[in-house]
Amino acid sequence: MNKTKLRKYAALIAKCGINVHKKQDVIIQAELDQPEFVEMLVKECYKAGAKKVWVEWTHQPLSAISTRYCTEKVLGSLEDWQVAKWEWQAETLPCKIYLTSEDPDGLAGIDQKKYAAATAKRSKIIKPIRRKMENKYQWCIAAVPGAAWAKKVFPGVRTSVAVEKLWEAIFTAARITDDPILEWEKHNKDLAKRCEYLNSLGIRQLHYTASNGTNLTVGMIHEATFMAGGEYTQGSNIYFNPNIPTEEVFTTPKRGEAEGMVCSSLPLSYGGQLIDNFWFKFEGGKIVDCGAEQNADMLREMISMDEGAAYLGECALVPYSSPIRKSGILFYNTLFDENAACHLAVGMGFTNVLRDFEKYSDEEAKALGVNDSVIHVDFMIGTKDMSITALCEDGRSVEIFKNGEWAF
Repeated sequence: MNKTKLRKYAALIAKCGINVHKKQDVIIQAELDQPEFVEMLVKECYKAGAKKVWVEWTHQPLSAISTRYCTEKVLGSLEDWQVAKWEWQAETLPCKIYLTSEDPDGLAGIDQKKYAAATAKRSKIIKPIRRKMENKYQWCIAAVPGAAWAKKVFPGVRTSVAVEKLWEAIFTAARITDDPILEWEKHNKDLAKRCEYLNSLGIRQLHYTASNGTNLTVGMIHEATFMAGGEYTQGSNIYFNPNIPTEEVFTTPKRGEAEGMVCSSLPLSYGGQLIDNFWFKFEGGKIVDCGAEQNADMLREMISMDEGAAYLGECALVPYSSPIRKSGILFYNTLFDENAACHLAVGMGFTNVLRDFEKYSDEEAKALGVNDSVIHVDFMIGTKDMSITALCEDGRSVEIFKNGEWAF
């Protein structure tokens, strides 16, 4: 692989992704797939001024083994030292980089009910600690190729070739050009202008339609805004990009206000398996029925994780002509696939979309309509013929998307 591109990518994550500042700690979570790139990333974080960089290595097959042999109680618990580590993070607010490279099928065959229940139990322990950190620290999710993931995306070629092809696809999606940081500055400005326009409309509802059966109306929170690209930390006011790549403009819809049917347009990789050709029916904001041609049982388990898992937590707008869609590649990874199409998410909503969000407590945010859940799962709904109309507070109907593209 071209080491110049690798170094540019590492620098982009350090300087534009987390935008690490002097004397900040950094935690990198990575699988065992690309140690050479992780070394580059650590070096770039230090060059940007990091005080200390930790790397936490993970290995997906170990999760599968633990799920098989541990009891649900053990899997769902945290040791005192693990809780203390989370508390330390909440106090010191290190930057966090998550490098994803997992096999999309890596958890196939495990006891999904056991895995989901244990995940929910751990989340309940972590959640109140994480709340202390939310919106206060820089974080970034990016990707590097794993061998199994690369073979899934590019079957029929040697593993080494598949990995090279996946690297190139990642570079293209992440805008690794002669000057990636300049490209991201331009990209963020364009997304910010779209947010500014949408926020000027006073949108009360979004109405989605497509020929695949989607006909869904979703209510908006009056105090919520559309966001995209980078965002600022609360307190320190540091600008960072949480996702590399990103093409979406998103907001949190109002819990309890979703009516109609929505159909998927791309498979969902969830829990190490694929859920494909699925649909949800909403009444009173809640999913009351669902189905899928593949892994329907897993879909039902997903929306039963807790009481909020059957409600919407995000509405995201992505043009059908996005670079990731144009690539023609199904990545089997939500970080990329969600940026190929308009999407929704079930589960947790984002409090930081609220104007002056820092003045609201969790309970006040819930009262405004921000959904709460231990999960947040994006699923793709955008199609070539999707139309989205904004119904505004002043009574206007404004076309937002036409034939899968921005209408403005």
